[in-house]
Amino acid sequence: MTNELETLTHRLILPREANHHGTLYAGSLVALALESAYSTGYRTIGTSANLVLKRVVDLRCLEPVPIGEVVQIRGVVLFQRSAQIVVGLYGSPLRGRDKPWMDALMQFVQIDESGRPKPFEGYESIASEIEFQTPWDELASRLTSLLAIRRPHS
Repeated sequence: MTNELETLTHRLILPREANHHGTLYAGSLVALALESAYSTGYRTIGTSANLVLKRVVDLRCLEPVPIGEVVQIRGVVLFQRSAQIVVGLYGSPLRGRDKPWMDALMQFVQIDESGRPKPFEGYESIASEIEFQTPWDELASRLTSLLAIRRPHS
């Protein structure tokens, strides 16, 4: 995938988002990850998107994030079917680090006015044509092992 398909989210970690250790509170991490994943899905699908979270497939906090740190989260849609997407998130390494501070996989479904799944406008399956590069290849591999994805019958 190319960078133009990525969504970037930046956030200054404030004291109200911290726990008693002075680092990012888990609840704040979930909210930030959900906001980043939804933004990625919305940007990918377009203005017709009406997405709801189906499940948090995986969410990992890999490094504590102190108050005052500005974090960056990269997002990409790793999987798409007629009415659902799975967004991968990658927390770019903090200053002085070489590994991500977080990563996640979140599944969304597009719904209609009655809350039932609704196919995306102009949906065409292109999953077999996409070759993911680092770090997306690792997240896509984890997604395959964590979520039983039903493949369409040929």
